[in-house]
Amino acid sequence: MTNAANRRLHFTLEATASGSSARAARFTTRHNEVLTPTFMPVGTHAAVRSQRREDLLESGAQVLLANTYHLLLRPGVEIFEKFGGIHAFMNWPRSVLTDSGGYQIFSLPGSRTLHEDHAEFTSYVDNTLIRLSPESSIEAQKAIGADIMMVLDQCVPSTVEHSVARSAMQVTHRWAQRSLAARGDSPQALFGIVQGASYADLRIESAQTIAQMPFDGYAIGGLAVGESSAQREDCTATVTELLPQDSPRYLMGVGTTRDLLEAVHRGVDMFDCILPTSLAKQGVAFTSLGRRDLRRAAYRGMEGPIDPACGCYTCKTYSIAYLFHLQRVHETTGWQLLGLHNIHFYMRLMRTVREHILAGTWLPFYHAQRDVLDARDSYGKAATHVTKAAVRAARRKRGRYEVIVRDDVGYIRDTTSGEVMHLGADPAQEARSLYVEQSRLIERLQVPSDEPLVVWDVGLGAAANAMAAILAAESLSSASVAAARQLVLVSFENDLDSLKLALRHPRWFKHLRHAAPRALLAENCWINAAAKIEWLLLGGDFAARKFDAPSPDIIFFDPFSFKTDSALWTLPAFRELAQACLHKPAELFTYTYSTSVRAAMLAAGFYVAKGRGTGPKAETTIGLSPQAAAAPHEHELLGQEWLTKWRRSDAQAPFGCPADDMSWHEAVLLHPQFQKRL
Repeated sequence: MTNAANRRLHFTLEATASGSSARAARFTTRHNEVLTPTFMPVGTHAAVRSQRREDLLESGAQVLLANTYHLLLRPGVEIFEKFGGIHAFMNWPRSVLTDSGGYQIFSLPGSRTLHEDHAEFTSYVDNTLIRLSPESSIEAQKAIGADIMMVLDQCVPSTVEHSVARSAMQVTHRWAQRSLAARGDSPQALFGIVQGASYADLRIESAQTIAQMPFDGYAIGGLAVGESSAQREDCTATVTELLPQDSPRYLMGVGTTRDLLEAVHRGVDMFDCILPTSLAKQGVAFTSLGRRDLRRAAYRGMEGPIDPACGCYTCKTYSIAYLFHLQRVHETTGWQLLGLHNIHFYMRLMRTVREHILAGTWLPFYHAQRDVLDARDSYGKAATHVTKAAVRAARRKRGRYEVIVRDDVGYIRDTTSGEVMHLGADPAQEARSLYVEQSRLIERLQVPSDEPLVVWDVGLGAAANAMAAILAAESLSSASVAAARQLVLVSFENDLDSLKLALRHPRWFKHLRHAAPRALLAENCWINAAAKIEWLLLGGDFAARKFDAPSPDIIFFDPFSFKTDSALWTLPAFRELAQACLHKPAELFTYTYSTSVRAAMLAAGFYVAKGRGTGPKAETTIGLSPQAAAAPHEHELLGQEWLTKWRRSDAQAPFGCPADDMSWHEAVLLHPQFQKRL
């Protein structure tokens, strides 16, 4: 099916970076071709503050952002109708995107009233009552002549209660449908907006709902309104994974150069923010050396440009000392010159990002630039005092991981990919539900046998799944233990920093308040003879170490996603797992319900069933060896309905399949579970 983006914007995805969601693409509006990633300077009132049109064109700006709310009040829709649209009015030859006014409705709580049909607010120009609805917002944007229009949405602070965020999200979804209907056959592109505050379950629901609507692009709204940068990054990563691959993705109102870098890494294509000009007014410049703050007297007599690596007019013409002087005497020329430089710097950064994605060198560039771009003014003597807050922050990081805390529960975040394990659910609770209870671990242990029950824990992480199994086994009564099978738990992990980090913070990782994890790290083994438990740690590459372990009866398959641990999710990896389970009635449990992963499991020889939902996921996945599938079980195998959806999917192929190898396709179609139901 051809997406609306291909009809109106002719979107082409050119490259996706290895080990990242960063991507380079291009699309065409009615005025020009836009290369992404791209930054859109903010021209709220049909002008970028303090900047000349000529300088914006020279900077390489491809799209300017204007605001429907403000333009509706001044100069008014009739002026745009008279001049034939905003391009002729402001003499701008390239694209314009108009925000709908939703954020302005949110930011004026004292002078607006929200209804299901529309929002009412008092004009700051003449105090008249204005009504803005999805339909009137689209009609205004049509008259303005925007190349890209935005739906009217309801934005709320990221810190609101869940019920408030859900209500606003649902209004946004209904307004999105009305905006689409109001757009009609207009050639102007229209973007939908994902809302949901900082709640992962709402963001997932909103992304899935908006993605089903035929928009030309998709935006992530309601961020940079009170949440932390970590929450913003997690939210962005969660949403982009659910948005269509063949449409542009726009992160609204964000942010610093570091914010842009992190968002590109998570799959965003378009950005806007007022910071380049608003911070310039305060004397702050973004440079290749980090931020420079011209309010500091250290720059009073300094020679040389504000950024030695920049070739913009400001850097070629004026010294830091002169720019400092303009800032000190509040001369507006200083604001203009610093704003010019900042916009040039943002645009050059986006071009450089694009070049690295296309060249296959994105990840080294990303890692090298993360801290440089966010570095604050470091000219002069460095501070030697280390604050308690800095010490606490350092304790939350180890290697590539960091701890984030929500509602007094700790989560492990991979800072390289931005992925958070178990986001949206209590990890200990999810471990019990998804792995221990679904696998019927207790029941299996209580079936007498001389053979141990072998559980593979693939992706030890912070040991939530392993400890859930251990605590469950230890909960058996002494009488039950005497007749029970031995539990042999084998954990696989190639990077123990996540567990070591979590052990620093037992307040937030309550499942680690046990002797077993520290003993495991010290000895690679922990034994509770009384409870018949043996816990083994096999460090290193799972692809090699699994051959050192006894064959499994149960597999807890819980590594990070393909984006972070790509080798574990490929068809060859699942084929090796299927071989390890071939001679046993073994079952595999995993948190994903990805079409590609399920196809890989089927092609590898597993029977695949629906698993119970957990956290924000509606369902998960269970893999059964042929012996397990042939034995009596209560799992619901995927059927013809799933197979039909798979045939229509853009994600048919298992991860890691060579382009010239289509054997997997026939293996899925002819899989025995689709020929007859066991």
